Amino acid sequence: MAMQDAVRQPHDVVVIGSGAAGLTAALALAQTRRVLVLAKGTLTGGSTAWAQGGIAAVLDTGDTFDNHVRDTMVAGAGLNDLATVEFVIERAPQSIDRLCELGVPFNRDADALHLTREGGHSHRRIVHVDDATGWAVQSALVKAAEANPNITLLPGRTCIDFITDRHREQFSAAGRVWGVYALNEETGRVERHVAHATILATGGAGRVYQFSTAPRGATGDGIAMAWRAGARVSNMEMMQFHPTCLYNLDVKNFLITEAVRGEGGHLLHPETGRRFMVDYDPERMELAPRDVVARAIDDQIKRFGLDYVHLDISHQPADFVKGHFPTIYDKLLGLGIDMTTQPIPVVPAQHYTCGGVVVDLKARTDIPGLWAAGECTESGLHGANRLASNSLLECFVFGEAAAQDILERWDSLEPPPAILPWDESRVTDSDEEVVIKQNWTEIRRFMWNYVGIVRTTKRLERAKHRIELLKREVEEYYGAFRVTTDLIELRNLIEAADLIVKSALARKESRGLHYTLDYPEMADEPKDTVLVP
Repeated sequence: MAMQDAVRQPHDVVVIGSGAAGLTAALALAQTRRVLVLAKGTLTGGSTAWAQGGIAAVLDTGDTFDNHVRDTMVAGAGLNDLATVEFVIERAPQSIDRLCELGVPFNRDADALHLTREGGHSHRRIVHVDDATGWAVQSALVKAAEANPNITLLPGRTCIDFITDRHREQFSAAGRVWGVYALNEETGRVERHVAHATILATGGAGRVYQFSTAPRGATGDGIAMAWRAGARVSNMEMMQFHPTCLYNLDVKNFLITEAVRGEGGHLLHPETGRRFMVDYDPERMELAPRDVVARAIDDQIKRFGLDYVHLDISHQPADFVKGHFPTIYDKLLGLGIDMTTQPIPVVPAQHYTCGGVVVDLKARTDIPGLWAAGECTESGLHGANRLASNSLLECFVFGEAAAQDILERWDSLEPPPAILPWDESRVTDSDEEVVIKQNWTEIRRFMWNYVGIVRTTKRLERAKHRIELLKREVEEYYGAFRVTTDLIELRNLIEAADLIVKSALARKESRGLHYTLDYPEMADEPKDTVLVP
């Protein structure tokens, strides 16, 4: 077998993913270790760069850790793990300090950081960079990583599966992870990237759905890879739908941030102009948690046969609107909508994967040698619904935790054994790309219709039946043809869809983001849905 894929330079740690979680871990490790960061597509193609909102942290006088903990637990409908929530929230201010050191230009009022408020928060505690925080954070992290001689950034790598003890030259069934097999998107060759430790930071599975604010690459790769390698996965039915995504047939997945409602935006029926949130949550109205607002909009759209509803902030002064939302204002103006005088047409869209690979407070997964952080995990922070602006926070805290644990345990981490190269002796080039495209479209459509904001057992059963058929088709295809990014993503997408449906069928109640007409009541005791491979 040709050895052209042999890794040229040994690294101590492999990080999969170049967003907030992956780069935070890489920077912390690189003080003493050599780190390889693999990214599918470009280094800035993940969700971090898209985050408009901000980062939640207790920085305001009068606000307390207890308040932030309580708001997080209320949003998560009691399914959160209290120890995790406290762990993350207490580390929030120091995460913000580190980002300031990296040069993230957060908005300020005189000397203090400017804090905004979002749905579900009892206080102003969101630090932000206008309405494009994620891009500023991503840029600062990439810049710091590029400047670090101990970090190698390798974009254009689609990871296929973890290298485990099964792939050793001397076979072992122990199951420890030693790195990853990755497709070089340019050459089409599969490479081995081995290391003492591997960190998974691949983001969520939003692209399982037809309407999603997630970037093109959010196909659940890390969750599917970890599941195939033997890790438990939890709460995959808890898919967050953002209530307000721009409705525009040409521009896909442009998000209208939560903060537009936080700063006084109204949701209106597009034909009658009525503020309909009064029918669903008269006290909190537009500032109710996302699941409540998303279900209300979904109900209006289905009940009245609408394509969208209106989000209107035109009653606020024009300078106020432009000053708070420059990115959104410019984008909409380019599409012929002036948000200072006109309402914005919006629909709900899949926005965040609250479930994922089970991790502990040290970011360890069930599999020795594998740590994980960010949206691909279920740490216990979000529970049944994520509180706005807690997601980037989770990335920083758990990216740091993974790095700390690896550094503390370094002496007990063995060097990787000799690993077999990728075997493609029995495959040929694919002759039917159309199969991939057809399956991709089909999954996203039935997941939206059957496993969306409102669910029923019958709809879930229908989805399950289709997934079983597609899974067989994809596995057959995968076994016969050389891998491409599209095929790898399709295989992971169907695995993620399967995990979501299995989890949704297992939960016989409505809680947080999981809302089923067959079990509309919430059970007395909150329980995680844990799937074991």
